[in-house]
Amino acid sequence: MKHNRTHCSGSTSTDIFSAHPDPELLTELRQTMSTINTVFNHFEEVVDPTLIDCYIYQVNSEQKRYKYLLQKAKEYEKSSAKTVHIADV
Repeated sequence: MKHNRTHCSGSTSTDIFSAHPDPELLTELRQTMSTINTVFNHFEEVVDPTLIDCYIYQVNSEQKRYKYLLQKAKEYEKSSAKTVHIADV
């Protein structure tokens, strides 16, 4: 059964990826998204209850990390927007 994968927050990461000035943060976000997809793929293939529990734990952990990184990216964007706005005045 294939899982419909969605991001951890209601907003999309596409806007953040399009023009974000912090490449390290973007790299971490992309790596975390990739890890989530990999873990879901493994989860879909296992039948052992112990492995199922492990993958559930890992997915939850990675989703929380993704949510944290996404929030940091949004905070960074807000602080950058304020700086530009003040400079324009």
